[in-house]
Amino acid sequence: MNPIEKCENLVKEVYMHFDASHDFQHIERVRKNAFEIADTVPTANREIIELAVLLHDVSDPKYSTEEKQEEDRIIQQLNLSEEKIVRVKAVIKAISFNGGHEVEADTIEAKIVRDADRLDAIGAVGIARTFAYGGAKGRRLYNAEETPRENMTVEEYRSKETASVTHFYEKLLKLSDGMQTKKGEELAVERHAFMELFLENLRKETGEQL
Repeated sequence: MNPIEKCENLVKEVYMHFDASHDFQHIERVRKNAFEIADTVPTANREIIELAVLLHDVSDPKYSTEEKQEEDRIIQQLNLSEEKIVRVKAVIKAISFNGGHEVEADTIEAKIVRDADRLDAIGAVGIARTFAYGGAKGRRLYNAEETPRENMTVEEYRSKETASVTHFYEKLLKLSDGMQTKKGEELAVERHAFMELFLENLRKETGEQL
């Protein structure tokens, strides 16, 4: 069994315990997005990309209190060279939004995986995932009295349980402007527009200024 096949088997055991916003279907969609972008960048290392996609959420702080424990546990079982481990971890580190405090994506693999993950956070799937996560956490659908935060620390971003619609203004509507690849930019346009249309219809149906 090659490292990717083994990694996939191991991460599935982790993601099966997550809610629908971060389950293995999310990983499959991100992988599809990443390969679509990578097809336009012949120099990109697809093995590094795929391993990073498979591993990028196993130690997500939303689900794990012990930093990088699952990520390291799985990587240790893949028999990778030290160079590959460093490269995969660097890609994973560059993915998270962190309330706007993201690490620079300084390799083409990091740019591709970041774009692929963020594409799954916007558009129709992004809307579905937002409400799936909010429902799993018992959050309100919307709160017209809640003001989206413009400047926040990583801790503030992760600790405050805002309504699901507020999350659009604090993160999702900002993602298309931060795409790192030309293909990512192209794919983000329609998805961003769909979110804008959704929010417009939500305002009409609720009569609230969301």
